[in-house]
Amino acid sequence: MLTELRIQNFAIIDDLQLSFDSGFVVLTGETGAGKSIIIDAVEMLLGGRADSTAVRSETEVALIEGHFKIDASVQAEIRAILEREGLLDNPDYLVLSREIRREGRNVARVNGRVTTLSLLAELGEWLVDVHGQSEHLSLRRVAEHVNLLDRYAKLDDLRSRYEQAYKTLRQLRAELRSLHANEREAQSRADYLAFQIEEIEAANLKVEEEQQLREERTRLANTEQLTRLSAEAVNALVSGVSSRDAAIDQLGKAVEALTDLAEIDESMNNLGDRAQALMEEVSDLSRTLRRYQEEVEFNPHRLDEVEERLNLIQSLKRKYGGSIEAVLKQAELARQELDAITDAEDRIERLQVKEEQLLEELAQIAVTLSRERVEAGANLGASIEAQLDDLRMAEAQFGLDIQRQEAPDGVPVEGMRLALYPTGIDQVEFLVAPNPGEGLKPLAKIASGGETSRLMLGLKSVLAQADRTPTLIFDEIDQGIGGRVGTIVGQKLWALSSAHQVLCITHLPQLAAFGDQHVKVEKQVESGRTITITRSLNESERVTELATMIGGVSESNLESAIGFLEAAQLEKASRATA
Repeated sequence: MLTELRIQNFAIIDDLQLSFDSGFVVLTGETGAGKSIIIDAVEMLLGGRADSTAVRSETEVALIEGHFKIDASVQAEIRAILEREGLLDNPDYLVLSREIRREGRNVARVNGRVTTLSLLAELGEWLVDVHGQSEHLSLRRVAEHVNLLDRYAKLDDLRSRYEQAYKTLRQLRAELRSLHANEREAQSRADYLAFQIEEIEAANLKVEEEQQLREERTRLANTEQLTRLSAEAVNALVSGVSSRDAAIDQLGKAVEALTDLAEIDESMNNLGDRAQALMEEVSDLSRTLRRYQEEVEFNPHRLDEVEERLNLIQSLKRKYGGSIEAVLKQAELARQELDAITDAEDRIERLQVKEEQLLEELAQIAVTLSRERVEAGANLGASIEAQLDDLRMAEAQFGLDIQRQEAPDGVPVEGMRLALYPTGIDQVEFLVAPNPGEGLKPLAKIASGGETSRLMLGLKSVLAQADRTPTLIFDEIDQGIGGRVGTIVGQKLWALSSAHQVLCITHLPQLAAFGDQHVKVEKQVESGRTITITRSLNESERVTELATMIGGVSESNLESAIGFLEAAQLEKASRATA
């Protein structure tokens, strides 16, 4: 609902701030006070066309700002739009604003951030319906007619079943399209994958192999130096120039000396043991070096083999990844994709069978939906025409145009294939004939004005629970009607406010008496300039305002005003307890 509206430098409005309650809000005031300008400002806020001439004279910028509390019925849609645009601050509240500059430039903002005018309009469609001169009306959106009809007919469960099956069908068809598209390229792709697999598998790679080969290549490339160094080490340990030069001989002498020493001083026994252990370790080291020395050989052929193997590994890494692990992983992925291609034909056949099963299921649900819509449409038309009769539009007619289209990929119904839509097989459009002899015409194309506002009121009265638009604004709804019909209109607008916030500009006191909040709009002259001001009236002020609307503040008019208010309160109380 619209909670606050601020208007600056717009037409004759200098600086106006309005706070609105929920329920039924009436705005009254003499002609030219600025009531319709307030509605014009709301339309600008909702993305309507702006004219720089609307900027108040001697100012450069007009500002319109609206604060909305997001109704639960449209919160999901509003949230989706704001999340898409990265503008979601508080899911329960929304601030829209618009600047209109004299030089022609407009600035639109959502939650304080600059955005596009089209986004204001998109959000506005979920927030407010303006009935009067405006085209900003949800009932003019043909795509919404089927949803209104279904909510009126309480077809939520059927719609939910249909939408779930329709979603599944779309996903299945998307997969089929992908499979068919891949099928055309499948053979060449399969050949390429088979080549990859064969190339990698033929290499017989092992994860640790590359490091081992690099180490072997290093040894093979340095055979002479390795032989020389190992020989020097062996000579130092066991084969010195003389027996006295060998390390193992020197250790042997140390062992003998320490053994003799321990016979004299038993406390030194451990030194002999340690020396013996060192001699055994040196002996083992020398044996290992001798074996290594024997294994080291100059083998150019093996070096070539290692180089060739490393080059192969490097080539595969360049093609399929930066490591042997990555190359092996690519082979596995290629096998999986090749299996998928091989299985594609069988998968297509299975999906086509499932597609036909889904189409049969959708056909049953869609036909049931269609039948329910036709029945509900007849009831809806009768109810709306009864409402219009109350509003002195007894000759007005309401009807539904339900169309179906054939499509080769549609659902089978009575020997035909009917096109599928997200809502079923029906294209629904509301038709009206406001006056006798005009014939039924699309609701989206009828003219605006007071008569049309009453027509919309009749529709809204019947569709109140089905229509999710939180705020309804009626301008000129009392054009051409008298006080008795004004009372009926007031009753219906107040009844609408149980499901919506309703704002109405009126000149009829009988209608205004039904308001839960009464805002008076008046103009004043300050410093030689006309400005518009507003104020919410208390009960005594309402009596005076209604008397003024009747014809002037007099004792009889004051009594009549009190009577209108009392009658309205009685009507509200009786409907509240009904």
